[in-house]
Amino acid sequence: MNNFEYANPVKIVFGKGQIQRLPELIPAGAKILMTYGGGSIKKNGVYDQVVKALENFDVVEFGGIEPNPQYSTLMKAVEIVKNQSIDFLLSVGGGSTLDGTKFIAAASKYQGEDPWDILAKGAPITDALPLADVITLPATGSEMNCLAVVSKKETTEKLAFGSPYVFPKFSIIDPTVTFSLPPRQVANGIVDTFIHVVEQYVTQPQHATLQDRQAEAIMLALVEEAPKLKENPNDYDVRANLFWMATQALNGWLNVGVLQCWATHNIGHELTAQLGVDHGQSLALVLPGVWKSQRKEKGDKIRQLGRRVFGINEPDPEKAVDLTIEATKNFFRSVGIDASREAYGVTDQVIKNIADLIDSRGVKFGDRANIDGAKIIEILNLCD
Repeated sequence: MNNFEYANPVKIVFGKGQIQRLPELIPAGAKILMTYGGGSIKKNGVYDQVVKALENFDVVEFGGIEPNPQYSTLMKAVEIVKNQSIDFLLSVGGGSTLDGTKFIAAASKYQGEDPWDILAKGAPITDALPLADVITLPATGSEMNCLAVVSKKETTEKLAFGSPYVFPKFSIIDPTVTFSLPPRQVANGIVDTFIHVVEQYVTQPQHATLQDRQAEAIMLALVEEAPKLKENPNDYDVRANLFWMATQALNGWLNVGVLQCWATHNIGHELTAQLGVDHGQSLALVLPGVWKSQRKEKGDKIRQLGRRVFGINEPDPEKAVDLTIEATKNFFRSVGIDASREAYGVTDQVIKNIADLIDSRGVKFGDRANIDGAKIIEILNLCD
């Protein structure tokens, strides 16, 4: 296990009826910019709950943050922050809204010329507005981490950044608000959660026994709980468990002292930027290709996952890898995502475009930093 430091200051407020606690959690006298997405919170009652809870605060609203938050949209919010002296941000919605709000928090205090440099060049963040959230979708884990992903339509890029300055001050998680989510969003969130765990687990053997077992616990729980939603979509306990799994999958507990991969996410982000493919769908498509291409490097951990999560006890090492890949794809299908290149429009030209773009940035993906443009072509050609 490698040396590590770990700190996570996010206060989690979990359970039924917790939105009403907003007045005690937000600093008195704060001028709030309330951010949200396309308006689903106005249909499911979350908006009304938040507005009522904040009736004694000065609140400015900013809606329209996209499922893959766009830089141009977020910069409009930055202007509002500066022009109206906003001093607190409240994200109400899913992980994309929260990711966008984290960027607004950082960009509003950024002293450089172009805030896009935070994403494109890793420009340092030295300050950010305080932020918090009412999270409505179990998926990204953004409610308990300091990471975010932002897209730029003009350059077909989807890039990530992270900074301790954008940890939420608190996150309210009320599982009842997920009852009205469309099945497609729920399925995307389940796949995203599973692959968040995988990206921190299917790497080189790290001799990190506890982290491995924590990761396996989340994957086992997902495989056990997720199918229950088809039988009873309004089962509170299932919804609560899925939300807490999503939060724990990316709050930093699994990756302390170990290498991480993130190749599936890196390539998936490019598919989303190029084609608008749902994040969860892109991950479900790419993961099997990554494992097939990296079977020599990742084989030990793939087989360990197969044994401990799916109960695969195949003695032949290569067959064990193949069976684990198929079991993982079957799990994705069981929750409603049957990913395919053809369905998503992943043509040879799109693959080449992505490979050329990655090579132009001079970056390589994976825990061994061995996935370049040529490997990306190989990976995507190994996807169904």
